[in-house]
Formats: sequence, C-alpha cells, structure tokens
Amino acid sequence: MRTSFNIPEGLLDEFDATWQREGYDSRSRAVREAMTEYIESHTALESVDGTVVAVLAFDYEHEQIIEDVHGVQHEYEDIIASTSHVHEGDWCLETVFCQGDAAQIRRLLYDLRDFDAVGRVNISLVRRT
Repeated sequence: MRTSFNIPEGLLDEFDATWQREGYDSRSRAVREAMTEYIESHTALESVDGTVVAVLAFDYEHEQIIEDVHGVQHEYEDIIASTSHVHEGDWCLETVFCQGDAAQIRRLLYDLRDFDAVGRVNISLVRRT
C-alpha cells in the first residue's frame, strides 16, 4: 500500500542518513521497521497493568512550556519519585522516575506528549512490582 506523509525536511534528511548508514536497501524498509518498533513499544505499554517502576525521558523547548510541564508533574506527584533536568541551549532534557499504577503512568506520558513544544517522550518500564 502506498501512502504519503508531511515530514519536515531536516527530519527526513536525518532519517535518510540513518537508514543508509545502517545498510537498509530502501527508505520504505526503514519506515516499516520504525513503524513496527513504534507499534511494539506502544502495545507493550498499553498491555501493562498494576504497579510498575518506569522512567520517562523527554525533551522540550524550555521557554515555551516550562510552567506547563511543571504543572503536569505536580498533578502526578503521587507517582513521581524524582526528576532530573538538564539544559541544552533553548532545549531541556528531563527524566522522570515513576512508581505507581501503570494506567496513571500512561496518562502522564500522554499528557506530556500533548505539548507541541515537546520533541519526544520515551518510556522505559524498569519492572513490575
């Protein structure tokens, strides 16, 4: 099946350089693998229940949303054990260490992803308790 996407040129350039460096034979092959990894990681997240320990890592444009990000974190203070924050120019990288109900951690993840100024949010499920 053929489809099309609107992708910023810089992102596409980086993607192309990455799949070519890794030896894929086509952009289509690399996109299929990326989509498979996306599905697997999100399916695993959706299938977890009960109490878990997880780490969220995300980057964002500091000036645009710092107050909003802190507001979201305060809403979830019952599951956030600690945070770590570093600056890289106008961008920030934050890690959030969580322990609690998997559904609540998912909601935190989705709330952080809702911000346009957030580049990406990654989750690492450390363990189930």
